[in-house]
Amino acid sequence: MSAREVAIVASGANLASLQFALERLHVGSRVTADAAAIRAATHVILPGVGAAADTMAQLKRAGLDRLVPELRQPVLGICLGMQLLFEASDEGDTPCLGILAGRATRFEGAPGQPVPHMGWNTLAVLCDSPLMAGIDAGEHAYFVHSYALPVGGATVATTRYGAPFSACVAWRNFFGTQFHPERSAQVGARVLRNFLAIG
Repeated sequence: MSAREVAIVASGANLASLQFALERLHVGSRVTADAAAIRAATHVILPGVGAAADTMAQLKRAGLDRLVPELRQPVLGICLGMQLLFEASDEGDTPCLGILAGRATRFEGAPGQPVPHMGWNTLAVLCDSPLMAGIDAGEHAYFVHSYALPVGGATVATTRYGAPFSACVAWRNFFGTQFHPERSAQVGARVLRNFLAIG
């Protein structure tokens, strides 16, 4: 994996934990908003911490809202970054990148089901995907989010919080995890390792 050149798209968030997770896999990374550096990378990660509208505005200012959908190398969206791969989010009624069909909606709070959904939850793998190779049904990943995507054609793994939602998606060279692999112990490390092996 030492030949991998990973670009983490600058999103204004603290990305140290993601970079440390990659370093534990002996892979370096560069946080950047530079279009040329992102195009040249072997793998691109679109992280997400914060609000959809703010992050989309930052991507637009850098012209990355046009670049990301055109990328041909493996791209991984994490948490909000996964939601941004879709058409829109109810958070601020925000148009997103439009790579995948669907709209992120807010969880409805209920007794025993506070919003945000925060903590460890189980994964249900629906179909074969290189991103989920070696991940068994019932394994746990770490989530922190208030919005989620319904189960759809790109969904390869689900998690239930009230109703099931997309925990992992895959379409062409685009992948997404609603959970944070950098915070998900061995399962997260396996997902990142799987992503880096694609392409």
